[in-house]
Amino acid sequence: MITEALIVSAILFVIGLVGVLTRRNAIILFMCAELMLNAVNLSFVAFAKLHNITGQVFVIMVMSVAAAEAAVGLAIIIAIFRHFGTVDLSKLRSLRG
Repeated sequence: MITEALIVSAILFVIGLVGVLTRRNAIILFMCAELMLNAVNLSFVAFAKLHNITGQVFVIMVMSVAAAEAAVGLAIIIAIFRHFGTVDLSKLRSLRG
């Protein structure tokens, strides 16, 4: 049970990491970062079950950070889309010096 959960967690984390490194769409990057956070949550729960510790407390903390990230991140993405008309990060060059 624990081994399978950790394997699934590693696969999810790698999928999220590949998405973050290869994509340029802000929404896709955002979803991949959330996928990576959920993979870490799955690992926390698996290790908590293995060692009889309170890994669920860490999961709740990570979920609250992810919820705050979702609210702020989506607001920023909407503001960028309204200003530039796109969410493709390779086309946004206004912050470069």
